Order: sequence, then structure tokens, then C-alpha cells
Amino acid sequence: MNVRKFRLLDMENVQSSEERDEYEKDYARLIQTPAFRRLQGKSQVFGAGTGDYYRTRLTHSLEVSQIAREVARRLGKTYPFLSANLHPGLILQPEVVEIAALAHDLGHPPFGHKGEEVLNSLLMEAYGIPYEGNAQNFRILMFLEKRAGSESGLDLTAAALLAINKYPFSLSEPGRLKGVYESEWEAIASLRRAWKMPDGCATLEAQLMDLCDDIAYSTHDIEDGIRAGKIQMTSVFFGDERLIRALIQEIECDEGNTDMEWDQIDIRGKVIQVLEHYLAQWQHIYAQCDREASRARREMKARWVSLFANQVGIIDDTEKGWKKITFVREGKRDLDLHRTMEILKKLAWVTMIKDFRVQRLQKRSEIIIRRLWDSFKDQETGRLIIPPDWIENYERHKDKWPWERLVADYIAGMTDSYAEKVYAELFAGRSGTIYERD
Repeated sequence: MNVRKFRLLDMENVQSSEERDEYEKDYARLIQTPAFRRLQGKSQVFGAGTGDYYRTRLTHSLEVSQIAREVARRLGKTYPFLSANLHPGLILQPEVVEIAALAHDLGHPPFGHKGEEVLNSLLMEAYGIPYEGNAQNFRILMFLEKRAGSESGLDLTAAALLAINKYPFSLSEPGRLKGVYESEWEAIASLRRAWKMPDGCATLEAQLMDLCDDIAYSTHDIEDGIRAGKIQMTSVFFGDERLIRALIQEIECDEGNTDMEWDQIDIRGKVIQVLEHYLAQWQHIYAQCDREASRARREMKARWVSLFANQVGIIDDTEKGWKKITFVREGKRDLDLHRTMEILKKLAWVTMIKDFRVQRLQKRSEIIIRRLWDSFKDQETGRLIIPPDWIENYERHKDKWPWERLVADYIAGMTDSYAEKVYAELFAGRSGTIYERD
């Protein structure tokens, strides 16, 4: 049996086209799910529905998948060991990376990171159980979504599941902020044992998906910010001391950035260098594009994506005895390029997410989620206003998971607009009919 194409469920009684590759089946199962379709109504940076230009979780996921698939193809031609089947976790199949990229944001609730933050706060404060977007991915893929012949999840291949698992830890471990819920970790851990995966190490496919997610965020989201006027392509904006200080503060306060060795460099000097280079490049491209802003934005984005994607490579991770996907120059990790990408990610964060208008929307989002939670959290009354199919599913599995997890699942599965619709039904006047289908 091909360990990479192993599925957790016995599929003998399920009719399926044997002409399709197993990964083609994974792809089809994924893109036909309601959870995938709902990404079109979930915020990336700007609220879904803000306009027909700005990215949603769906368009972001599609862009990540395109970058990841192309990089996987290039790496497959560059590193001979990838085709030697040395280890199931040391393989890069473009179609598997593509599937992982398409699925990587399924667990995000409505209203972006604010929704995730609020749900986690509500669950932890009252019940001591977490909500985390990456963990919710697996709850969706392995339990909440359904397919013909399966009572539990999409039954994706082991390769696809482990390619999505960029944080290979159980959230039940003390101090873990990202990982997999304990309810799904047992199955993921069994696959990792079957593959003989080193503790704490992600497959190359998961690592590539994660890095391409960062590439997309640091390039595409900035394009949205320029289009929205949140990032002004002027020397006054890029030279603003308040912006520079905000970027430095974000870097210094980011506990997930310790491997960037910021303490070894002049952070302020590096921030200013990146901002000055970015503005100078924009001015050059803007002139080349006959001062047409739309063309210039797209060209700017394309060049940065190309720069990052072409520097992705594989090095030995001597500390873990594994392989590491990272930016590579002359056979070594290109820390300078990594820092550049991090500064661009922080630029998107401080100019858009921290914008006071966006913060107002996030505060509104927090109010909506908290009041929905208060409406549903009492089981006796909540079961009367949650759709019947959710209640039926809860009754079948209530010995395995508590009511509050059902409520979190239900709210997390909402699009931005659906959350607002339910909120309006409960707390505001509305037009329409009770016969509208949820």
C-alpha cells in the first residue's frame, strides 16, 4: 500500500471512479464542499463584500495554491532527492501542495483574525478549551464535512492531511497556541507514526504551503492596501516616523519571529531600507506603466511574488535532522530576504488591520460574535434556534464533544454576511421572510 495515498476510512463500499488518481479525488472532494465555497464570504483583510476588487479568503487560497504548485514543480526539477522516495515526508507533489493550499484557511471564522480571537477568548474563559483556525481545519475536514459513504469528514489521503498540518502538535500540550485539537490529533498522530515523521517536523509539502501563504500575504494584501489608499505610494507616507516606529514595534513584539535573529541586526535600519527600496521600485514601475496605477500595482505584485518564489529552496535542518523549506541563497538560508518579507507583512498589518476604520469594523465584528454566542450557549434555548441538522449531528456525537464546541463550530462556519444576517434576525429589525433558506 502506498502510505501517502492511505485513507483513514474503509472505502470498499463506496463507488468511485478508479480512473482518477487519489489526489484528484482529494481535490474534487475539497472544492465541492460548502466549507470551501463559504471562503468567498469570509474576510481576508477587508470585509467580504466591501467591493468586487479586494481579496477574500477564497481568492487568497486560490492565489496561494497557484504559487505553491509552481514552486513545487520547480523544486522537483532542482533537487534530485525529491524523486528518490527517501521518505514519505520528503516528497513534493505539486497536486498535494495545491490541495493543502486550498484547504489551509477553511478553519477561519467570519471576520478574519478578530473572529478567531473572540471565539478562542469565549471558549477559554468559560470552558478552558481553545479555538484555533489551523485546528479547526482538521475538525472540518475530518468530521464536520460529509461525503457519500462517510459519516465523518472527507477522508482525504494521508499526504493531503499531513500537507495541511503545518503545526504538528496537539493543542492539549501545555503552552501550545497552534496545532490540532485533541479529538483529531489521535488520527493525525497515527499517520505521522506510520510515516516515521520526526517529532515536531512538518512534511516538505506542509512547509511549502506555509511559506507560499506568507508570500501571498506579503504581496497580494499590500496590493489591496495600495488600491484602497491605506498604503500611499509617496515619500511622505513611507518616511513617516510613526509608520517606522509601528513596524519596529510589531517586529519586536512578535514572539513567532525569534528564528529571524532580529537581535543580530539594526532593525530600524533594515525597516527604512526596505521601505525606501519598495517606494523606489514603485516609482520606477509606475513610470514604466505610463503612470497607470492599476497596471503598476499588478506589475509590482508580480515582481515581488517572482522574487520570493524563485528564492525558495531546501536546506538541511541539522538541529532537527530533517529538511527545511526556506529562502535560499548560495546553499544557505537567506535570512535577509526572510526579514524583508516579514517587514512587508508588518506593513500590511499596521496600515490596514490597525487602521482605525478597520478597527471599528473589528469591534462591530466582536459584538456580533459575542452576542451570537450568548444566544446559543445555553443548550436548552440554543437548540431551538440552531438549524435542525446541526442539532441532529450533535445528538449523534454528544458523547464525544460538548455543546459549546457545537456552538463554536456553527458560528465559525458562518460567512461574514450570514453572521450579520443571523444577528439581525435576533437583535434588529429586518425585512424578508422566515421561509428564506439558511
